[in-house]
Amino acid sequence: MHTPRRLIPLVSLMAFLASAAPPLVRAQDEFASDAARLVTALGLHPGQTIADIGAGRGELVVALAREVGASGRVYATELDSDRLRDIREAAKEAGLQNVDVLEAHATRTNLPERCCDALVMRRVYHHIDDPTRMNASLLQALKPGGMLAIIDFDPDEGESVDPSGRDAGDHHGVTSATVVRELGEAGFEQVAVTKADRPGRYLVVVRRPSAN
Repeated sequence: MHTPRRLIPLVSLMAFLASAAPPLVRAQDEFASDAARLVTALGLHPGQTIADIGAGRGELVVALAREVGASGRVYATELDSDRLRDIREAAKEAGLQNVDVLEAHATRTNLPERCCDALVMRRVYHHIDDPTRMNASLLQALKPGGMLAIIDFDPDEGESVDPSGRDAGDHHGVTSATVVRELGEAGFEQVAVTKADRPGRYLVVVRRPSAN
């Protein structure tokens, strides 16, 4: 007589399947999940102009460009020339005509002043060595009332006192409290801070004051 097998709880099964999925599939799922959160948090809609600061290979750019539609525009910035090429190729393969790719700078966005309704930074903020200058540039790139959304993660150990130490080692990451404080010092207003569905991840949303 066989003993019936225990039923595996659905949540455990889903977690197992997610962990067993190939890395590329998991990365694509993360981008899709983050894009959906950003669309909701920023209230994105057709006709808007937005920018992805530190856009990587352009995965998020494609999702955002589709959200704002042909009447909208997406700026995508990166420091690395290979990444700039990757973004252009991703936009071309997706058949998008509303993406502008710009070379970034370590302390400024290189975006036109007051060009954007919204800005996004996905796992980029902790790489900024000079947040004072960069945050001032982010503020200038937004229209009055425009919003900035930052997805990032907490460090495993204590946070680095020096911003240049946030992108490596045990101090890799930046806390949401630090992000909110530094953006507040630049003149942003806090809108929301929420935890992501993955441990240590969070979403910070701030706004350029309407009267500024």
